[in-house]
Amino acid sequence: MRGIAVIGNLACDTIDGGSPRVGGAPFHAARALRLLGGSSRIVARSAPDDRRSLVAPLAALGVPYAWLPAPSTTTFEIRYSGEEREMTIADPGTPWSLEDARAVGRADWVQVGALTRGDFPADVLASLARGSRLALDGQALVRPAAKGLLVPDADFDPEVLRHVTALKVNEEELETLGGEETMAKLLVPELLITRGSATGALVLTRGERERILVRPVDVPNPTGAGDAFLAAYVWARASGHRPGSAARHAATTAARVLELTQQ
Repeated sequence: MRGIAVIGNLACDTIDGGSPRVGGAPFHAARALRLLGGSSRIVARSAPDDRRSLVAPLAALGVPYAWLPAPSTTTFEIRYSGEEREMTIADPGTPWSLEDARAVGRADWVQVGALTRGDFPADVLASLARGSRLALDGQALVRPAAKGLLVPDADFDPEVLRHVTALKVNEEELETLGGEETMAKLLVPELLITRGSATGALVLTRGERERILVRPVDVPNPTGAGDAFLAAYVWARASGHRPGSAARHAATTAARVLELTQQ
C-alpha cells in the first residue's frame, strides 16, 4: 500500500461568534488519520500571513504534511442550530493549480477536500487521478465560490466526476443535487450519503444499497465530521476494506473524533 493523501485548502472558521480557528479538510481529516496510523500525508494551502495560526494546529496532530502558499485563505462564518448550520463565505480562497497538485505525489487514494466548487478544476482532478483513486466531497459540486451567505446549487461541471471513485454527500447536498435517484445516474462507483448522527449513512455501489448505522454523539459543534468520515473511509479502502465495511469503519472513527473534541 502506497498510502493515502489528503489535499485541500486550510480554512479560517469563526463558529457561533467565537474566536477564529483552523478548519478545512486537511485539518479535520488529520484528526481522523492520527487515530488510524499507517502511511498518510496531508497537502494543504493557506495565505502566508495565516501560516502560523493555521498550520501549527495541523502540525500538532502528528500526521506528515506539506504546506503550500496560496494567494488568500478560505474564510467562513458558521452558526449552528443542532446539526443544522448556516454558513457565510467571507473569502472563497483560490483554485488549486496543476503545479500545486503535483505535491501529492504517489498515493493509492487521494481525498479531495474541496471547500467550494472553485477549489479543484476538472483538469486538476484528472491529474490527481493518474495512478490514484479519488474520493471527493460533495461540497465541490454544490458550493459556489462566491462571498456572502452560502446558498447551495447544482450548477457544477459534470466533467469533475469523470475520474472520481467515491463521492460523499450529506443530506443538504443530496437534496440540492436532486435526490438519491438523480445521484445514482451520475455513475460514480461509490456514493456515500451521510445523514447525521441520528439516521446514519448509506453506501450505494453498482445498484446495491447498504445502510450504515452510526453511534449518536451529542456535540455542540460537529464541524469536520464529514471530513473525518471520508478520511477514515479512504484509509479503510486503501487497507483492503470493501465499501460497506469501510463506511462502518469511517462512522466509528468520525464518532470518536467528535468525542475527543469534547475532552
